[in-house]
Formats: sequence, structure tokens, C-alpha cells
Amino acid sequence: MKKWILALTLAGSLLTLGACSQSGSGSATVAESKAGNITQEELYNAMKDKIGVQALQQLLYEKVLSKKYTVTDSELNTKINDLKKQLGSNFDAALAQYGYKNEDDLKKTMKVGMLQEKAAMKDIKVTDKELKDYYNNYKPEIKVRHILVKDEKTANDIKQQLDKGANFADLAKKYSTDTGSAQNGGDIGWITNQTASQFDPDFIKAAYALKVNQISAPVKSQFGYHIIEVTQIKPKQSFDKMKSQIEEQVKSSKLTNDIINKAMERELKEAGVKIDDKSLQAALKPLATTAGQ
Repeated sequence: MKKWILALTLAGSLLTLGACSQSGSGSATVAESKAGNITQEELYNAMKDKIGVQALQQLLYEKVLSKKYTVTDSELNTKINDLKKQLGSNFDAALAQYGYKNEDDLKKTMKVGMLQEKAAMKDIKVTDKELKDYYNNYKPEIKVRHILVKDEKTANDIKQQLDKGANFADLAKKYSTDTGSAQNGGDIGWITNQTASQFDPDFIKAAYALKVNQISAPVKSQFGYHIIEVTQIKPKQSFDKMKSQIEEQVKSSKLTNDIINKAMERELKEAGVKIDDKSLQAALKPLATTAGQ
């Protein structure tokens, strides 16, 4: 999971503390002890020293980029759903590990990262040759479900049950060792040109050899044995119809930390951002935990 997913959570904490500190004298007590009390101002200053620059930078990105770029709910939900499928049953544990209260908390941070990528994409140039080469090698998107087991004998037994009319989703829930997809009847969603590299090559080769509703024989991979079914295929359209989609995918493949950082410096400069507090002025420069890392 990208490091910028953590950054805005920290930013939110600092913003809350900053608001508290500015709204009063800063002497309100947040913790008491026999050794002495801790005030809001003391806590705010401690937080500022530890994460202030990073947090301020993320808050600036959110405010500045939201004025020029848009991330739709559909785009955001797609990203979140992809992450859920990658993490499977570990999704909630990952949220806790990275300091998120819930999924909505994650979405707020994810949105800022997507805004950063949109701002950086306009700096990337692509040629017609690159677009046509990508199109010529483009494979249709396929929606896939599978059942993963450890040994070939079990895989053959499951295939025989399916050939006799057994329900694929029921068998996936019963047998599949891929717990993330098993609870969804084996569904792993859409495989695209961009995501295919995340899967085992033998799995991808077998999946793309199938027709809609065709079920494979056991397929061996580094993870065990798969029974694969393709449930939908999005046919490849003409180059003209796909050109804008392809251009976005090619540009996305070229995104680097350097390109994103330069774009953020440009956006902050164009927005006329000024920071009076010298200890926080480093927020105008790239940090090690900016988007894309």
C-alpha cells in the first residue's frame, strides 16, 4: 500500500489539534498526572515537530488540487474495490496497520493520492506510435473466478463435480484456499492489461485461453492448482473508440515519483502558497512520503 495512504491520516490529526490550539489560549488540558498536566498547545507543538511538515503538505495538496481536478465517486470506489480484492480478508487488518479508523477514512486519503496522479498526468507526453503499439498488444478485459487448492487430486475432484453440475461459487467457498476470493464465490474481478502482471503467468495464460462460461482443467501455478472460469469478456473495440482510454493507461504506466513531485511543486507555486512558519516551509518541497511511493 502506498505511503501516502498514511500521510493524510496524520494530517487530519494535526489539523484537529491546530484548530483546538488556535481556538483558545492553548492552555486547555488534554491529560493530567501527578507529575504535571499536558496542554493542547504542548501536544500540538509535539505533533508539529514530529509530523508537521508532512501533514501540512498533504493538507495543501488536498485544498489546492481539489480546485483544479476531480476524482469521481466511481473512480474512487473502483480503486477501493481493487484494493479489497488484492488484500482479501486482510483488508481490515491493513486499515488498522496503517492507522485508519474505517474505510471512509481510507477513501479521504486515497482521493488525495488520485488527485496528485491526475495533476502529474498532464506533464506526460505520449506518441501515436506508443498508443498504437499498446493497442496492438491489448488483450480484452476478462472477469474471472477461480478455486485454488494445494494438490492436483483435490483439483481433479472439484473439476469432476463441476462437470456434473455442481455450483462453482459453492465449491469455491468450501474448498478454495484463496480466502479473499472464496467468500465471493471465487470471484477475483476483472483482469486488465494493467493488472495482468499481478497474477501468475501460467494462471493468466490459462484464463485468456478460455471462452465465456468455460471452466478450465486444473492449472498449476506457484500457489497450487486452480480451477478457472471466465464469466465475462469485454471485446476489444476500435482504436478510435479506445484511444482516450489507452492514452490514460500509457501515461499512467510512465508515472514516476519524480514526475509527481515536480507536478506538486508546480501546483503549489501556481496557487501562490506561502508558509510563514519557517519550521514548516519544507512542505513546499518533495518529501519521502509523497504520492506514488
